[in-house]
Amino acid sequence: MSMFAFEPNPDPVPAEERARQLIDPGFGRVFTDHMAIAQYDEGTGWHDAKITTRQALTMDPASSVLHYAQEIFEGLKAYPRPNGGAALFRPDANARRFNASARRMAMPDLPEELFLESVRALVRADIGWMPQREDGALYLRPFMFASEVFLGVKPAARYLYIVMASAVGSYFKGAPSVSLWVTREYTRAGPGGTGAAKCGGNYATSLIAQAEAIRNGCDQVVFLDAVERRWVEELGGMNIFFVFEDGSLATPPLGGTILAGITRDSIITLARDMGLQVREEPYAIEQWHADAESGRLTEAFACGTAAVVTAIGSVKGAEGEFAIGGQSVGPVTQRIREKLVAIQRGTAPDPHQWVEEIA
Repeated sequence: MSMFAFEPNPDPVPAEERARQLIDPGFGRVFTDHMAIAQYDEGTGWHDAKITTRQALTMDPASSVLHYAQEIFEGLKAYPRPNGGAALFRPDANARRFNASARRMAMPDLPEELFLESVRALVRADIGWMPQREDGALYLRPFMFASEVFLGVKPAARYLYIVMASAVGSYFKGAPSVSLWVTREYTRAGPGGTGAAKCGGNYATSLIAQAEAIRNGCDQVVFLDAVERRWVEELGGMNIFFVFEDGSLATPPLGGTILAGITRDSIITLARDMGLQVREEPYAIEQWHADAESGRLTEAFACGTAAVVTAIGSVKGAEGEFAIGGQSVGPVTQRIREKLVAIQRGTAPDPHQWVEEIA
């Protein structure tokens, strides 16, 4: 029996309109009929879990999240299956990371089974919104925020947990690779900060650097470390990998300033399954430039739940610009992407039991 009571939407989007929206949903603009919701009160814990109509929230202007930013979120996808059903990819890892973020932001843990059942139940309720296209999926956005009404700097005593679902296609469209801008003025996170937590503030502070990238004709921003301003860390919302001429891969190490990406972790495992050496080690921006120009570095790619695996074609900064390989999807990047997507979509074996079929 589900932990979530079901209150069906009395006025769902008509089937004809839903079909029209699913032709080309883009990313993060087409939302389903329902949402999952649960409440937390200090002393009583989590309660009133239900799947209900997706609707606007009514908030008091003194709600503590609006003043002290106790807010975290996750991102995962439900993928269409060859048999017409749907499946989740490593949702248990998202549940664990959600609680790691909660602890960093002085928020209560959410029982992992509550997290898992919330996404399962929502997908079952809105399976009709699954885009039937090669790149289609339901993007799931679990989030939690402090809802206590008070003005005072302390952890809140009340929280709201919600999961929304959005029908999506590709995150990046068009070009075979993306271009990066190396920001020297802004950093994403510092030691002891919230870099490893998936909280909205990290993304808010990246937006000015992303705007800087756009002004300089680039698709995305890449951040360097906050101490020496030379070690590559991650993009505005994605992890990064480097591929070398000997076939080995490297990625910046986790250490509190980089988000522990689930796609990142999956790629490390899959690459090693393929017999490739993967190193988690610091990589300096000047070394990246030199290796790209000498040919030692042959490919680079960004990865994340939304972007999956996306080739990086060029890098630009105040010190100049350099290209990577042929500015297209390299063979190693392509192999890794195909392997990952095949497991997610059920067209290849799942040796690590990452996939959970739910509908």
